[in-house]
Amino acid sequence: MNVTLNNTDSANAVVSVKLQKADFQEKVEKSLRNFRQKANIPGFRKGMAPMGMIKKMYEKSVLAEEINKSVGEALYGYIRENKVNILGEPLPNETDQKPIDFDNDSEFEFLFDLGLAPEFDVKLTKKDSVDYYKVEVTEEMIQKQSGVFTDRAGKHEQVDTVEGKDMVKGTVVELDETGAPKEGGIVAEDTITIPSYFKNDDEKAKFMGAAKGATIVYNVNEACGGNEYEISHVLKIDKAGAKDITSNFGFTINEITRHVPAQLDQELFDVAFGAGNVNSETEYFAKIRESLEAQLKPEEDYRFWLDLRPMLEKKVGDVVYPEAFLKRWLLTSGENRTEESVEAEFPSMKSELTWHLIKEKLAKDFEVKVEQADLLEVAKAATKAQFAQYGMMEVPADMLENYSKDMLKDEKTQRSLVDRAVEDKIRDAVKEKITLKEKAISQEDFYKLFEPQA
Repeated sequence: MNVTLNNTDSANAVVSVKLQKADFQEKVEKSLRNFRQKANIPGFRKGMAPMGMIKKMYEKSVLAEEINKSVGEALYGYIRENKVNILGEPLPNETDQKPIDFDNDSEFEFLFDLGLAPEFDVKLTKKDSVDYYKVEVTEEMIQKQSGVFTDRAGKHEQVDTVEGKDMVKGTVVELDETGAPKEGGIVAEDTITIPSYFKNDDEKAKFMGAAKGATIVYNVNEACGGNEYEISHVLKIDKAGAKDITSNFGFTINEITRHVPAQLDQELFDVAFGAGNVNSETEYFAKIRESLEAQLKPEEDYRFWLDLRPMLEKKVGDVVYPEAFLKRWLLTSGENRTEESVEAEFPSMKSELTWHLIKEKLAKDFEVKVEQADLLEVAKAATKAQFAQYGMMEVPADMLENYSKDMLKDEKTQRSLVDRAVEDKIRDAVKEKITLKEKAISQEDFYKLFEPQA
């Protein structure tokens, strides 16, 4: 067997795989003997059919199968052993490949087209610079987060008059045109409503300042803005009947419940950041600032990663690809692709391929390796970000560990985390090589950076 590679140009090559009879004959004979042992042919006991008959029936298909197998092993073995960096997969040559005659030939040559990955360097120095945006943590952001903590740790208390977002519980009675209870009308006991959520300001105002025991005359339909689900909930009737409700109702207030935020004391500090970690208001607000900065860090890094890409692509310059080969490979490897769709998508595909190759080159240059411990840290960061969305700035260590390990059990999620871990390591390595131009920015302006530019 002889395998050779000939470069057509810097981006394309042709591999020749030549086989002689000695390369495959023994394998063919062995396969035919196996066929004979298993064959059930009428007129012969199992395994006793003449070899001549077996050859006549199966030799051609066995020959083709063994040759194809040998060619595949030789082709990919050559690529692997010689570290030929290819794009896509080898494709059968369509121009110089001679017809294969399994019936008469004893020697065979198979030609395959290869698309070669471009070679380039990504040399980074301190002369290279990229903007790095640092979001300013404002007092407003700190107070807002503190409000999340105090609300979550707050308590519900019974009060005497309705204010703000108080929850009101009572009995609702349908009224007639004179304002008296309507005979046979709707009566709902122990119904609950929150006047501050009313859609109509006039109806809302009727409840504000009202005392326990008072009866408020209001229009449920207007208060709920015609929302049939809300009306049915307040009146405890089917949604279907809610659309016909236009009457006024009397709401007799039996209970008024108010949510009272927690005080800034040790109990709150322990709930927010764990027992004993914060011991004063000064430490509490400093810890909130620190947590917000930590929460923003992945977003700042992600922005840097986006801004890093055009700098690296510019440094690499124009990359020569085997475009005809890639288009052909894309067409053969995608079930729903057409020549038109490949042509339309190719520019963006080429751009993403360049970025992928740049990352591969940097990972190789920086000797990036992802260990299980790295994956766990990435999973923990993702878990922290999820909890932070719900206001949990500090996640108990055991909970964080368990959630993160569960994430890694999913194969698809693990692959995504591997990619993220590689990118994180590349990003951090690049930071050490280049100059970061730090720019302070407000949170509002920072998020505008992600909006599509006109």
